[in-house]
Amino acid sequence: MCGIVGYIGPRDATPIVLDGLRRLEYRGYDSAGIACLHDGAFDIRRAEGKLSRLEDALREKPLAGSPGIGHTRWATHGRPSETNAHPHRAGNFVVVHNGIIENYLELKERLRGLGHHFKSETDTEIIAHLVEEHAKHGADFEAAVRQGLREVRGAYAVAILCATEPGKLIAAKQGSPLVVGQGQGEYFVASDIPAMLSHTREMIFLEDGELVVFTPEAMTVTTLAGAVVVKSPKTITWSPVMAEKGGYRHFMLKEIHEQPRAIADTLAGRLREEHSAVFLEEMHVDDAWLRDLERIYIVACGTSWHAGLVGKFLLEKHARIPVEVDIASEFRYRDPLVNARTLTVVISQSGETADTLAALREAHAKGGKVVAICNVVESSIARASDGVIYTHAGPEIGVASTKAFTTQLVALVLFTLHLGRVRGTLPVGRCQKLLAALVNLPRQVEKCLELDGEIEKLAHELMNARDFLYLGRGNQYPIALEGALKLKEISYIHAEGYPAGEMKHGPIALIDEELPVVILAPHNDTFEKVAANLEEVQARGGRVVAITDRATDELMARTEMVLTVPTTDDDLMPILTSIPIQLLAYHIAVLKGTDVDQPRNLAKSVTVE
Repeated sequence: MCGIVGYIGPRDATPIVLDGLRRLEYRGYDSAGIACLHDGAFDIRRAEGKLSRLEDALREKPLAGSPGIGHTRWATHGRPSETNAHPHRAGNFVVVHNGIIENYLELKERLRGLGHHFKSETDTEIIAHLVEEHAKHGADFEAAVRQGLREVRGAYAVAILCATEPGKLIAAKQGSPLVVGQGQGEYFVASDIPAMLSHTREMIFLEDGELVVFTPEAMTVTTLAGAVVVKSPKTITWSPVMAEKGGYRHFMLKEIHEQPRAIADTLAGRLREEHSAVFLEEMHVDDAWLRDLERIYIVACGTSWHAGLVGKFLLEKHARIPVEVDIASEFRYRDPLVNARTLTVVISQSGETADTLAALREAHAKGGKVVAICNVVESSIARASDGVIYTHAGPEIGVASTKAFTTQLVALVLFTLHLGRVRGTLPVGRCQKLLAALVNLPRQVEKCLELDGEIEKLAHELMNARDFLYLGRGNQYPIALEGALKLKEISYIHAEGYPAGEMKHGPIALIDEELPVVILAPHNDTFEKVAANLEEVQARGGRVVAITDRATDELMARTEMVLTVPTTDDDLMPILTSIPIQLLAYHIAVLKGTDVDQPRNLAKSVTVE
């Protein structure tokens, strides 16, 4: 959530910072601003709303100079407004900040007592005043920043400029992501890689408690206490084009259609069909330790939590081990029963989700090991885990997760196969069957995408519904939850996902001729039970849409529409049934005219609670 971009070098900072902010729009924001140093003085432009409002302000009154910092804000302390937009200034210092300062009220009260006057409602402004206060007592720019940040409790990523030292830019992080881009005679700093990819692919990932001082010629990384840290850049292979729309109307639609490629990339090099095995290069958890496991927790938020629910079915079935699936914000506060024989699997697209990172640390503190399923290389969660299974989805810009979700499901299948073989609970023949099904999966997802035109027509029929109900049994129940979430996120229609067998315990009271009911009905062991639920919905006048792998005459007669996906192994079917629910949510949102890629009140990477 929120986006920071900073630049120091020979070029004018404004177009570089503005372009970087545009590439971070997917993180969600409600206001934006830029500050530059020019001839030893600050020039600041801020605006409430989208970046176009800031661009209007810059056209009316251009901004020049270097270094420069910019920010897109998602309101936490203080309402969305130009006054609360970043950057914030106190005396000779200007700051942009992501995160939450937990002790801001205490600090604000003390600073007011020292004569400081605050213009905004934000916690961020406190940082600028803290630095100014230490500078008043003789500290230079760097020392004032260090001393000020030592007083801060909470999460932050900051970039700070000083009018009296115009050749410097300082950045630091604690609990919020911050990445450095290394150019030729210039440096960039940002919340995420895409902001800098058009300028450099050489990235340095800062750890918590680290501070970096930039000049155009050099950078120095230290701990907050001042100890020098040696960092080596990593070359990022994503191209800038990968983060563009590629001819699609929205990033979300592009990312839905990228799923065959993303799944193929996540599988690439990992299947060992001839040995009935899976190769997970970066897991780094000893097989002997895995054999002695007593329990697995899967911990995640939002869409990733839904993936974890599917993972529970997979792991308990094939690895024969108890699995609990926790929402990260609950896990970290409930004193979970983690010990030295517990594995916690954390799932996060961004690798920066604050509650998931805190849950990871809780698991480590209790002596357990952690494996992350993550899309972003060298993200905070990836670095803090004992092992990683990277999903190779590429950058996901749309706030509503699509390709990240299906690649997380693929990663969970791979982990299940590995664990089942290590523990001796998955027979060779069953493993071979699943491996063969995985090989066919990208092609089958392509077949699912051919439903796009049919689903667009269905969206016209259903777009005016006030409520939706999604039903599924077994490993399709999490897909029902995901379908409801997708629709809520981008179309703002109320929707619920329910286990089909629980329909009579409440949701059946909602069913009438106005309620669309999406039923996930692949032909598996529970198909007859789901078909009975379908009849109960039809008997009450509900508008039934069935997603299945076999469009029987009976289904066709009892539904408004049947969407047919290819047949695959039942353990992989959740991946295929996910595609129609994504497309349905997308087309309804487009017809309703919502902001598909940046839905209201949502952020891509939730880096604060």
